[in-house]
Amino acid sequence: MGVEIPLFVKWAGGKKQLLSKFEEFYPENIEVYREPFVGGGAVFFHVKQKFNPKKIFLSDYNSELINLYVQIRDNLSELIKLLRIHAKNHSKDYYYEARNAYNKEKDSLKKAALLLYLNRTCFNGLFRVNSKNEFNVPIGSYKNPEIVREETLKKASHLLKNVVAKAQDFKKVLETAKKGDFVYLDPPYWPFKKNNFTSYTDLDFGREDQVRLAEVFMKLDAKGCKVMLSNSDSELIHKLYKGYNIRKVKARRSINSDAKGRGEIDEVVVTNY
Repeated sequence: MGVEIPLFVKWAGGKKQLLSKFEEFYPENIEVYREPFVGGGAVFFHVKQKFNPKKIFLSDYNSELINLYVQIRDNLSELIKLLRIHAKNHSKDYYYEARNAYNKEKDSLKKAALLLYLNRTCFNGLFRVNSKNEFNVPIGSYKNPEIVREETLKKASHLLKNVVAKAQDFKKVLETAKKGDFVYLDPPYWPFKKNNFTSYTDLDFGREDQVRLAEVFMKLDAKGCKVMLSNSDSELIHKLYKGYNIRKVKARRSINSDAKGRGEIDEVVVTNY
């Protein structure tokens, strides 16, 4: 892999473990990079350092995650100050007070600091919300959680400079993507199970969304974009992307509510080139 990946959040379905395999799937060069499901950002950080694209556009439906990216990019020193306060006060009672505060907080910087604190201290590093779009993950059992990882945040902030980050639906990529752009799509995987904590916004990503995403993939292909997609090695995904290059890769699931659901699984990488 050859580069350091400054992951500042734990995120279900993260791609850090697959980056060395992804190197054989990337285009030869990348001048414009677009990632509509940025999540934890592992592929973005990899592509940024490996190819240094002239333009990068990141997005996600999760507006609170995108806000965290923006705050790390633009207000890092203030964010770290707030994180130090959370770290100093960390306890079980403080966690639940912070969780309650997070669900009510309107200030963007404070919201981002609370999200990062909760992510580092909650059960399995999950981001899960209920039907009211309230974060509801219980505290994790960490003796000394790393809450203020200053060097990681500084590197992430540096790599995010001049990067455009927006909260929006993945279909929006069609409005701006141009011929030759590289688009990486990493949606919530099919099949999904609600009891496996895959709901990271208040909306599930169901069959209709998978079909809609496949249509976006095809339209990007027709535009002349280079498109790469990750998903589960399932019948539906093979059917939706029939005619494109589909390669299997093995990955380990590390975030799952059921211990039986952890372990090595098959995933696929789909490309149109």
